[in-house]
Amino acid sequence: MRKLIDTNTNELPMRERPSKGKTGQSMKHESAEKHVTGKAVYVDDMPEYPNQLHVVVGGSKYAHAKIKLMNLSAVRSAPGVEAVITVKDVPGHTDIGPVFPGDPVLVSDECEFIGQPIFAVAAQSFEQAKKAAALAEIEYDVLEPVLTVEKALKDKFFVRPTHQHKRGDSAKALENAAHRIQGEQYVKGQEHFYLEGQVSSVVPTEDGGMEVFTSSQHPTEVQKLVAEVLGVSINKVQVDVRRMGGGFGGKETQAAPLACIAAILANKTGKPVKYRMSRQDDMEMTGKRHDFYNTYDVGVDEQGIIQGAEIMVAGKCGNSPDLSDAIVDRAMFHSDNAYYLNNATVTGHRCKTHTVSATAYRGFGGPQGMMVAELMMDDIARHMGEDPLTIRKRNLYGIKYDHIKTDDGQIDERNQTHYGQTVEHNLLPELIEELENTSDYWKRREEIKVFNAQSPFMKKGLALTPVKFGISFTVQFLNQAGALVHIYTDGSIHLSHGGTEMGQGLFLKVAQIVAEEFQVDLDTVQVSSTRTDKVPNTSPTAASSGTDLNGMAARDACLRIKDGLFKFATEHYQVEEDKVRLESNHLVVTNAAGEEQWVPFADFVQQAYMGRVPLSSTGFYKTPKIHYDRETGKGRPFYYYANGAAVSEVIVDTLTGEYKVLRTDILHDVGRSLNPSIDIGQIEGAFVQGMGWLTTEELVWNNQGKLLSNGPATYKIPAVGDAPIDFRVKLLEDRPNGEATVYRSKAVGEPPFMLGISVWSALRDAVSSIADYRFSPPMNTPATPECVLNAVMATERAKEAQWAQDAATADSVNA
Repeated sequence: MRKLIDTNTNELPMRERPSKGKTGQSMKHESAEKHVTGKAVYVDDMPEYPNQLHVVVGGSKYAHAKIKLMNLSAVRSAPGVEAVITVKDVPGHTDIGPVFPGDPVLVSDECEFIGQPIFAVAAQSFEQAKKAAALAEIEYDVLEPVLTVEKALKDKFFVRPTHQHKRGDSAKALENAAHRIQGEQYVKGQEHFYLEGQVSSVVPTEDGGMEVFTSSQHPTEVQKLVAEVLGVSINKVQVDVRRMGGGFGGKETQAAPLACIAAILANKTGKPVKYRMSRQDDMEMTGKRHDFYNTYDVGVDEQGIIQGAEIMVAGKCGNSPDLSDAIVDRAMFHSDNAYYLNNATVTGHRCKTHTVSATAYRGFGGPQGMMVAELMMDDIARHMGEDPLTIRKRNLYGIKYDHIKTDDGQIDERNQTHYGQTVEHNLLPELIEELENTSDYWKRREEIKVFNAQSPFMKKGLALTPVKFGISFTVQFLNQAGALVHIYTDGSIHLSHGGTEMGQGLFLKVAQIVAEEFQVDLDTVQVSSTRTDKVPNTSPTAASSGTDLNGMAARDACLRIKDGLFKFATEHYQVEEDKVRLESNHLVVTNAAGEEQWVPFADFVQQAYMGRVPLSSTGFYKTPKIHYDRETGKGRPFYYYANGAAVSEVIVDTLTGEYKVLRTDILHDVGRSLNPSIDIGQIEGAFVQGMGWLTTEELVWNNQGKLLSNGPATYKIPAVGDAPIDFRVKLLEDRPNGEATVYRSKAVGEPPFMLGISVWSALRDAVSSIADYRFSPPMNTPATPECVLNAVMATERAKEAQWAQDAATADSVNA
């Protein structure tokens, strides 16, 4: 019999204690203490070399112009300057577009946004480089810029071809519908505002290559592009990413130009070079979330159930393709959000403008697509005189109706998207039902109606909005990952994988997976920085797939090592394979008599080493089942869907447009959580960031294409005071992923971002109460107080018009 309690320490002996930090346990972020104490090392914290140079880039003064003349002699002779480069100094490729060409590392003759890099200066200090860059003399032939989505649509000025999804006959369905409603919205973009700005530090190596330290979500892309601009093979360049101080998609492609420019200057001077952008340069010269102009035309029956829809999403892509093709695709994929569109045509345009190229941002176009779906739901509800939640629930995927039949007379399953993917393992109907009950939605709805009827100026609003977000890169080949695991002879474990850590807890989660596989304490596992010489050909850490991909790759490496360890154990201890297991930092061997021998993990590893058993392995994973035919617009682009819903309550001052979020309840589906505390933290942060996108964060350009919101004084991210006063977040329990992800978990990075839509919808609900919920207020985003006040005035006018119409109808009846 095993002793359960050590009487001397009153603690369980090591072999009786569950391993600490395995999956499913709430563990603090692996760098949490380093973050709060300032010990976490970012690229700009790394010790500088005595001969290190610093970079500043000279950019275009105009949104669209030809360079007529450029004189950089004063720049070259300025104090401290050691090198000045233009595109003519690039040894290799000059275009660093991540997918499609269109992003010159330095402009040759035509500038297409204000701040577009033309030349770069390397000096002994940042201040010297900045002063020198200001001495450049450049003459331009100024051209007319295209600055708006509307102008680009009119001129058919696109960075990539238009794409379309089609299911059934939308035109016929609209024509035959009992009710037909149209609407439009303009959804502005968003600045990433990561706390650590864009930065790269590059050191020349003795073999003509480069060692690159960068704040990037995509080390392999940085490696490839640096090699290409230098004209060397990829194996000459090594990229190291320990951590980022935030990324949110802004460091997926936007980090590469800094590394490339620094590498060209390092190659030219033979010295280490660091390029760290100032905050203003960062905001003006790097990409942001896409603006979207969305329209819809929807037909519904007498119950508000959608019969057909035609939706257009048009992204403001900026001056180059960057990732816009896939981003607009994802907006199209998510223009249904959680709702069955029936007969549908969805069209996506990639509009070119002479502004900085828009890029990846948390949700990758999905949030902008979902906005049109939620706009539709609110507008249908107001038109039909129903509560918006009622209309949302009636239109959910998987809700079947006896009176709605397919062409062959069968009841329509209502589970196929407009791009042909079947919505499986659909949790939203029960998730929404649970949330409406736990949040007391209907009780609060009645209380809010009473409050609004009695309050002349302050109005409350309430909204429940769901999320159905597809998980996978929509570009198939990116859905792969590698990992490297070593076990050392003292039982400690070293882990390296292709994912990057930007504060989201990826390193911790993958380490927990390794600890789970070997049944050891989490502090046994050490995670290294992400390096391209350890794990090659990595995909970006994006699309919410960091844990799905890298966790499975790490697990694969562990399983390969364990296979060898267990074979050795059966031979060494002369038992069958089912008589050995790993548990609580031990190898447990059961002999023929049923007696257990507990061997400390470190001792067992030492035995295996002496037995010449491999203690190291690579691992690999590729996502199964996914495919998409771009020609037909059909396929299964997503492995699975993550689900969630939020109820938000707001109060609006109709005299000023100011408002406050009073309460938010969130119920979110993460499958079988790998780390509940990390997941809840991600949900809280994503919600607030999504709320900020839709309420306070406003990008403003002037009519010349210059960004005016270029610093924290002119761009307002949400602060503590903007968060809901009452904030309740809960994970959906006992719902493992229906697909075979790592331990049946689900992605959590992007899906909860879109829960912030509930705040925008609640603001519209509050304003709609002015007209007794008979009018759906126009409210573009961000819904700043000014925007809300405009919606209030529009609703007042609609109310007066309705009164006049009602009075005229009454007079006609009386006559």
